[in-house]
Amino acid sequence: MGKTRNHNTKIIIISIVALVVLATAFFAVYQLLRPKGVEGTKTFHLNVIVNNETIKSGYFRTDAEYLRQALEEEDLIKGNEGTYGLWITTVAGRTADSDKEEWWSLYKNGEMSMTGVDDTPIEDGDRIEFRLMVGYNDAE
Repeated sequence: MGKTRNHNTKIIIISIVALVVLATAFFAVYQLLRPKGVEGTKTFHLNVIVNNETIKSGYFRTDAEYLRQALEEEDLIKGNEGTYGLWITTVAGRTADSDKEEWWSLYKNGEMSMTGVDDTPIEDGDRIEFRLMVGYNDAE
């Protein structure tokens, strides 16, 4: 019985070590493949659109590498931390009403972003747009 217990303990330890190695490898690959921010001062243009009407528009200068930091420096966004980063609830003072299935969609240079504000790098001349969407099936 002692040999079986030792064997099971070894299997558990090996499994835990393998899991830690895999998690570390996935994290390293993510860090290597993550979009990289650009260092230095840059200017980007921001539009905030609600019901096809622009409620905020302007140029902003920042040294931030990623969009979240730049927008928080200007106090333009608020949200809730989630598994995948910041879930934006408010842009330029306008809060999305989840009871009406409203949510903010992020566009970079005319295309819907595949990353959230935490992982969206900023480059000089970028055009950033937030559109208030209604209905959870309206994603383009």
